[in-house]
Amino acid sequence: MTDLLQAACEARKLAYVPYSHFPVGAAVLTDSGRIYTGCNIENASYGLTVCAERTAIFQAIAAGEKRLTALAVIADTPGPTAPCGACRQVMAEFHVETVTMANISGESHTIKFNELLPYAFSSNDMGS
Repeated sequence: MTDLLQAACEARKLAYVPYSHFPVGAAVLTDSGRIYTGCNIENASYGLTVCAERTAIFQAIAAGEKRLTALAVIADTPGPTAPCGACRQVMAEFHVETVTMANISGESHTIKFNELLPYAFSSNDMGS
């Protein structure tokens, strides 16, 4: 297991999931070589729930990182777990290059981000 995937696995243990009972962990690797982690954090008002991937990305950005080179996400799913659409859009904003999707059974699949969201909305779509 890679360091990034191991970090995601450890972050999963910290998930706050009293409603779904579906813990997810994520980790991002930055251009500086640092790893930031995140877990999903639920709320009784479901719309306020935050996914593990976004938590990890926001941790990195809040620490001053600007380039995110890779992201790993892990959950207890039959196959490797994929990020939701909102997380994919946030990954696009911060130019994540590769994504490793995994499950706790040891299955994983790594792809280039543009394979995951080939037509991401970006600042180029906003006109001037």
